[in-house]
Amino acid sequence: MFFKTYKYLKICGLCLLIFFTATLKAEKTDNKLTIGNFSNGSLTGWKTKEFKGQTQYQFAQIEDIQALKADSNDAASGLFYEQRIDLQKTPILNWRWRIEKPLANHDEQTKSGDDFAARIYVVVSGGLIFWNTKAINYVWSSASPRQKTWPNPFAGDHAMMVAVRTSSDKTETWYSEKRDVGADFKQLTGEGVRYIDAVAIMTDTDNSHDKATAYYGDIYFSVK
Repeated sequence: MFFKTYKYLKICGLCLLIFFTATLKAEKTDNKLTIGNFSNGSLTGWKTKEFKGQTQYQFAQIEDIQALKADSNDAASGLFYEQRIDLQKTPILNWRWRIEKPLANHDEQTKSGDDFAARIYVVVSGGLIFWNTKAINYVWSSASPRQKTWPNPFAGDHAMMVAVRTSSDKTETWYSEKRDVGADFKQLTGEGVRYIDAVAIMTDTDNSHDKATAYYGDIYFSVK
């Protein structure tokens, strides 16, 4: 079955870990739920999932900002944070990111091209019914136009891809992003989602055998 391939696990397999681990509590302030407190050098609650080789994640200073730096050389591993988040309370996913250079132009809608210099994704766990797992991948594309969406070539419509940034965007430049996660699930899957179960980040180059460097700033959910 397709969902037993490692590439499907690359997108959704962390949900088995989510289902069997204790719930963590993100740092919550008024109208804000912080998932990634990278500017303070914290990886509390984040766990590693390796798929092929290991992307190196470490803190680095860049333009006087502390961020999480990801270096991938023909590798695919990510970090995930397990947290049930009520989208009726904090529906907006916020993050900052930048890349050093885009990956070589390749067809990202094929299995051989499913690599991204930076991606952040949100997951709805299917629990023991593994094939009910759903995810949205917000990616920094090297070939697709901005806002293009497509089913992941390995996971199909269980993992929808959204090109938030593309090769036409400036490199070595910070971008701040906002996405209404519930609205995106509704638009991309036709189903309403109230809760998500995890947030993950990954810089992966295992298909293209390329190299990529990305930086991730703080990640949080907010009311608006």
